[in-house]
Amino acid sequence: MPVDQVRTLLAVADEGTLDAAAAALHVTPSAVSQRLKALEQGVGRVLLLRTKPVRLTESGQVVVRFARQLARLELDARAELGMADGDEPATLPIAVNADSLATWFLPALGRVPESLRTCFELHREDEGHTTTLLREGVVMAAVTSSPEPVQGCSVTPLGRMRYLPVASPSYVGRRLRGRSLRQAVGTVPVVLFDRNDDLQDSFARRLTSGRDAGPLRHYVPSSEGFADAVTAGMGWGLVPAAQAGPRLRAGELVLLDPRRAVDVPLYWQQWKLDSPALAATAAAVAAAAADALDQ
Repeated sequence: MPVDQVRTLLAVADEGTLDAAAAALHVTPSAVSQRLKALEQGVGRVLLLRTKPVRLTESGQVVVRFARQLARLELDARAELGMADGDEPATLPIAVNADSLATWFLPALGRVPESLRTCFELHREDEGHTTTLLREGVVMAAVTSSPEPVQGCSVTPLGRMRYLPVASPSYVGRRLRGRSLRQAVGTVPVVLFDRNDDLQDSFARRLTSGRDAGPLRHYVPSSEGFADAVTAGMGWGLVPAAQAGPRLRAGELVLLDPRRAVDVPLYWQQWKLDSPALAATAAAVAAAAADALDQ
């Protein structure tokens, strides 16, 4: 596959339209269209759906993944040869779940040596869906709850993130009124991160042998906002222990069931790529996870 054609597909995938890709590549939209057509003819597959924004086919995702790997290898090779452009640092796209992002993950990136001149592009996604971004070639690494490696990726266990079932004292007084969460679940408000968040429902099903968290649902798509919503008495919820601990000690939250917690195993998946920046980032993430997560 000609490199200029592969890079053009990557630019289109990143920019979202042919016109925007043409501007980024400093060529005409006609040139972009011709390169894409030649690439699709060469591989014998449709790679791109010309919607707005464009969408990659499964074959297109394979080529874009290859393009990102090629770009990463080229940057590393140029650096080793002393040919790197000092004004253009390398970008490392990573998918990470919101709770890790709000607690332990950012300090991990602070451990990556500055000499590698790596810029991080973080994609926030539920830990059960971050592998999708790996598979599509959007990111080069991900914090995920899946131990099954995406094709072409390696997997490293990081540890377990613990979640505690909590609510505010006012919520307990107003909503539970002397009942346990097991008795009340399904009839009282609950806070969820978004519509992909199954953590509270799965906890409720285990607690009640089948009932979900019920119809009274608040969606708060922010890790900090989620904890704040529970603290404000909007509903009960499963809050990461790192966030719940200080609020429990301050009396802002109450533990609803001291015997039950939810441990979500987390893994680091990354492309099998011999890249100094990727290796250094993986080492920093593993070290930070060893300090912050239950092992």
